[in-house]
Amino acid sequence: MPADLLKTPLGRFRMIAFAEGCSYLLLGFTMILKYSFLMPQPNYIVGMVHGLLFITYTLLLVQVALQLKWPFQKILLVFSASLIPFGTFYADKKYLRK
Repeated sequence: MPADLLKTPLGRFRMIAFAEGCSYLLLGFTMILKYSFLMPQPNYIVGMVHGLLFITYTLLLVQVALQLKWPFQKILLVFSASLIPFGTFYADKKYLRK
């Protein structure tokens, strides 16, 4: 199944959305390590990865939205999902699956 997802822009976007959602949750865990256990290094690494994934998510969202001619409301909802924990997983189930 993952190989099939790589063949289309929407599939690639879905894979990045999943990775971005996972990195967001992992970032919450590393925040605990940083502030409760004074371990800032994991937060720095996960934060960088999460930032790159978020930028990629946003760029791919624009690409997919233009190619599939999504209405502005759908673009806004899918983008907003990236700002909420578990949001990308919900958006995948509700808006991105065919």
